[in-house]
Amino acid sequence: MGITCRDQAGAYAEGARRGAPDALQVADRFHLWQGLGRAVETCVAAHRDCLRNPTPSGWQPEATRPASGRPQKDSAPIGRRAERKKAAHALVHEMLAQGHSRRAIARHLGWGLNTVLRYAAAARWQDTLRENRPRPSRLDPYKPHLERRFAEGCTSVPRLHGELVTEHAPVTYGMVRAHIATLRGVPSAAPPRPPTVRQVTGWLTRHPTALSEEDRAGLKDVLVRCPELDTAAGHVRDFGEMLTGRLGATHPAWIDAVDASRLPGLTGFALHLHRDLDAVTAGLTLDWSSGSIGGAVNRIKKIRRQLYGRAGFELLRKMILLQWRSKTPLKICGRPSFSRPLLIQASRVGALATVLSQLRRSLDLAPEGESTVSESIT
Repeated sequence: MGITCRDQAGAYAEGARRGAPDALQVADRFHLWQGLGRAVETCVAAHRDCLRNPTPSGWQPEATRPASGRPQKDSAPIGRRAERKKAAHALVHEMLAQGHSRRAIARHLGWGLNTVLRYAAAARWQDTLRENRPRPSRLDPYKPHLERRFAEGCTSVPRLHGELVTEHAPVTYGMVRAHIATLRGVPSAAPPRPPTVRQVTGWLTRHPTALSEEDRAGLKDVLVRCPELDTAAGHVRDFGEMLTGRLGATHPAWIDAVDASRLPGLTGFALHLHRDLDAVTAGLTLDWSSGSIGGAVNRIKKIRRQLYGRAGFELLRKMILLQWRSKTPLKICGRPSFSRPLLIQASRVGALATVLSQLRRSLDLAPEGESTVSESIT
């Protein structure tokens, strides 16, 4: 009895039944996981609102947000001014340790007495740095309004100034512009962007060990906010365990669990697997897979598309042999030959079979006088 490893398309199943009715049909595991990925993306897109975090952990409230331009208490002051303060503090305390009076130090250094007294009274040189307190401004009563509008996404100075003028606020355009400039200098003034549908789909379908710490934290936040996606993540993990552990016997129970959850995308994927139950169960149980053959076919199609479908068979044959021999991407017209992943579509099976058959005949060391295909392969 033969083995037919195929995709889940109905044309492939019908062709296998007609061409080899006694062969065992096995669903390819790569296409099973690929189909699951598309179903997960549909499910995540249906719950797009859950990706927006109403209270992002990295965003600080207005009351706890540090003021722009002020050094934090835990951070050491830096700059030329800090170096001068440090040197002056050390000099005054050194002269005090030598027995000089404060008035004598002031006369010797040419400083004011109050300056020497301030350095002498400070236990640390950081204590001599006085915080520059902002002066009262006519804009102070309206700063909470500007900060709230800025957090909402309105960063246009003319628009914000117009809103205050409408309220008869005694402020100028320069005041509003200066305050908005300080808000733009604070990195935590606006919440971070929510993850995209593709990002969350990748987090759910990739192996947990392949995720970074940031990806794990983002996925955890999304699953906490959305119970439906948390349920979908459990179904993805169970399917991955079936796929890697060859647990095809548990496949019907997985289909029933997904069908009961009524999740968009995943429910349709489960019903599609149920229609091809025997082949899918065999694919999740046996070791047969056409992953390596699919990779070779993808490389052939990639080279053909890089030549824009206008290359004759001789040029196509040389490009395939050169890439197989070098195992490195070639450059065509000065561009690197990397391309996005290509999918094997049922509508292109005939053209692909023609390319493979012609390649097989050419590799059989045909005589010099044998005719070749000169027309374009489209």
